[in-house]
Amino acid sequence: MSTELRMPPLPSLAACRVLVVGDVMLDRYWHGVVERISPEAPVPVVRMEREEDRLGGAANVAFNVTSLGAQASLLTVTGDDAAADALRRLLLHSGVEPLLMADEGMSTIVKLRVIGRAQQLLRIDVEQPPAAAALARLEAAFAEQVHQHDVVLFSDYAKGALTPIDRMISLARAAGKPVLVDPKGNDYRRYAGASLITPNRAELTQVVGPWRDEADLVRRVQALREEIQVAAILLTRSEEGMTLFSSEAVQHEPARAREVFDVTGAGDTVIATLAALVAAGQPLATAMPLANKAGGIVVGKFGTAAVRYEELAA
Repeated sequence: MSTELRMPPLPSLAACRVLVVGDVMLDRYWHGVVERISPEAPVPVVRMEREEDRLGGAANVAFNVTSLGAQASLLTVTGDDAAADALRRLLLHSGVEPLLMADEGMSTIVKLRVIGRAQQLLRIDVEQPPAAAALARLEAAFAEQVHQHDVVLFSDYAKGALTPIDRMISLARAAGKPVLVDPKGNDYRRYAGASLITPNRAELTQVVGPWRDEADLVRRVQALREEIQVAAILLTRSEEGMTLFSSEAVQHEPARAREVFDVTGAGDTVIATLAALVAAGQPLATAMPLANKAGGIVVGKFGTAAVRYEELAA
């Protein structure tokens, strides 16, 4: 049976501070009109009408935290370029404190999507891993910031910003802070010591292999949880909802039925909601149904988006 959905009062959330650390990117959209095919190649010609920038990656996670009414700081590595300036402006507009370590040798990650006739026609990615010196500055800044926040949230997109995550988790645990991780890749040992990791079905299958049934899934996940020494694993399962695995219990929440428009960033919303609620003092078992509801709301929105406190409290 689902736990009763009850949001903490907004003033209590407003006092909570979440430190988001991870790979950041600028989601850029070029919206245009397609009226003909190019004479140079069999491709549509898009006449651009407007450009839109949105927060992506860990920046979208931080935006989701502030949308719920909590405070968020974003610690990451960017280039020293116009895209980083655009990210900073968007973060400040969203109420996120930007802690951007500029690396002159890299380009800020940009994902450019060309949209025509309400469809994505093309995506161009600009990305480059950060240098060791920039990562050292990020780790030093983390050691200073961790004591000023209630919860640490690592958003891993495997772009290089979280190379020293094992040492940062150790620092956070030593400071007594809950650690939530949105993982990537097939080596979860680097997240050892975390309070919670939140893989989706495809990501978890990469690590534990395909499961035959629910009993097999429970065995595999609990074995993984003990092996990598994390307190809990939250499996997000799209139309099947989500399941929380801990040493105490296995708790399942069915999906909240609604029209699905775009699943982009749904995982960001789920972990951001969990982080804000844990910072407000809610246990994971109580926070999970609200995170499930938040994920159900955000898939009804276009592109990377966020859920407001009022939507979740309704």
